[in-house]
Amino acid sequence: MLGVKLDTGFNIEVDFTLAPFGRRFVAWVIDVVICFAYARIALLLFGLTFDDPHDKIWLVVLISLPYLLYHLLCEIFLNGQSIGKKVMRLKVIAADGGQPSISQFLIRWMFRPVDFPVLILGAVFSRELPWWCIVLSFAGMACYFITPYSQRLGDLVAGTILIDTRNRTSWEDTVFTELEDNYVPRYPKVMKMTYKDLNTLKSIINTVGKNNDSDLALRIADRIQTKLDIQTDQLPLDFLKTLLKDYNYYSTR
Repeated sequence: MLGVKLDTGFNIEVDFTLAPFGRRFVAWVIDVVICFAYARIALLLFGLTFDDPHDKIWLVVLISLPYLLYHLLCEIFLNGQSIGKKVMRLKVIAADGGQPSISQFLIRWMFRPVDFPVLILGAVFSRELPWWCIVLSFAGMACYFITPYSQRLGDLVAGTILIDTRNRTSWEDTVFTELEDNYVPRYPKVMKMTYKDLNTLKSIINTVGKNNDSDLALRIADRIQTKLDIQTDQLPLDFLKTLLKDYNYYSTR
C-alpha cells in the first residue's frame, strides 16, 4: 500500500497509509446506494417521481437536502467519515496529519461535483451533459492518479487526504479521556498546545502503544518539553499520557 509521512505540529514525521483505489471505490458505491435508496423512498412516500416532479418542485428541493448534504454532514459529525468510508475503514484527515476543520470539509464537499463518478451518474439520469462537465470530470479523475497523495481536486483545494485506518490500533478523533475524581494535573502549560496538536498527540500515543516504539515517544516528549519549557521526571510515554489528561482537566474547568 502507498504511504505518506506527514510532519506533525511537533516536527515529527508520522506514517499514514493512503486509501487504496479499490477501497475508495467500494466506499463510494456504499454511499451511492444509501443516497439513492433514500431518494427513492422519499420520492415514493410523497408520491413523486424522477421524471415529473415539476409541480412540486419545493417539495423535491426539501427532500433533496439530506441527499445533497450527506457527505458534508457525515464527515463533520462522523469525524471525517461517511458511512461508506466507515465500513471500509477510510478517513479524511488534514494534509498536516490533524483533524480537518469544518471549512476544509465544506471546501471538499463543494468540489464533489467535479468527481468523475458523480458526473457520470448525472449523465445517466439526465441523459445529457455539457462538454465542460466532461472535461472537469476527467480532470477530477486524473487528479487521483497524478497527485502524490492520491487526492482529488477537492482534497487539493481543501488541504486534505484520505487514509486507510486498518493498520492503526485505534484512530481516535477526540482528545477527551476519562479522569479520576481526585485527579491532580501537573502541566498547566499544556494549554499552550492547540486542539490539533493534542489530536495528533493522541494518535502518536496509540502508535507508540501498538508498535512499542519507545524511541518515538522519547523524541515527541523531548520536543514538547523543549517547546513548552517543561521539566519532568516521568517516563516519555507516561508524560505524553499525562499531557492529555491535563488538557482534559483544564479544558473542562
